[in-house]
Amino acid sequence: MPKIKTHRGAAKRFKLTGGGRLKKTKAFRRHILTSKSSKRKRHLRAPEMVAKSSEKNLKKLLPYL
Repeated sequence: MPKIKTHRGAAKRFKLTGGGRLKKTKAFRRHILTSKSSKRKRHLRAPEMVAKSSEKNLKKLLPYL
């Protein structure tokens, strides 16, 4: 049976925490930042946990988890 390949797009966007949850960084922080408020940009800095309902599907894309 061949090895399962990691989904490279998902591997770049999600990291595993010590407790086994998935952490994601928020999007919308790359360009066109002048039109966004300071408060909005500050809140986008903080990482976020992936919803429990999505974790099962994401763990299929990332077989090393």
